[in-house]
Amino acid sequence: MSKEPKTKKTKYKVSIGDRIISILTYVIYSIFAFVCVYPFYYIFINTISANDLSERGKIIFWPKGIHFTNYLNVMKIDGLLQATKISLARTVIGTFVTVIVAAFLGYMFTRETMWHRKLWFRMVAATMYFNAGIIPWFITMKNLGLTNNFWVYILPAAVQPFYIILCKTFVESIPKELEDAAEIDGAGPFKTFLQVIIPVSKPVFATVFILDYVAYWSDFMWPLLV
Repeated sequence: MSKEPKTKKTKYKVSIGDRIISILTYVIYSIFAFVCVYPFYYIFINTISANDLSERGKIIFWPKGIHFTNYLNVMKIDGLLQATKISLARTVIGTFVTVIVAAFLGYMFTRETMWHRKLWFRMVAATMYFNAGIIPWFITMKNLGLTNNFWVYILPAAVQPFYIILCKTFVESIPKELEDAAEIDGAGPFKTFLQVIIPVSKPVFATVFILDYVAYWSDFMWPLLV
């Protein structure tokens, strides 16, 4: 029975310069991680610390006078559960609608067969630079019957020019041969979008999803107005 030859492990000599770079990399990324995590930690330790100390800014790194009364009081707020359900529903549904609209319009604006596509694209892009203001916007929503209505969270924000431009730019980078092959096989624009564009455009759709999800969840002023 033959024995397999033992493989020698190759040892690499690490220079002092490489060690210094590695140490600096760890230090820099550790500082960056601390800067990202500390705000969440700061909020948490203030919620469980004595309220008078927290008001005076005495809580910096460690909680003092630990208690959980604040959390108990929050759970007693009337309508908290209903507000949480609405916030979650608005965020999830609104994000999906916005992503779908941005993805489809971004794709359609790349098709030369679309009727007056340049005109429509410019009209959509123009809304990024011109805004009538809060009062005309509120009056419009009121005339449409969308105030005190759940759909006021979804419909006005369905068309987002920035996300449409983002999707359009990505779709333009996709090889045209993929669409041509689908059209040769008899696929129309909608079928091409579902079977060709969506599978290869997942990175940009994920980016739009994350950006819009955070924007929906963090929005405070718009729900307060309508």
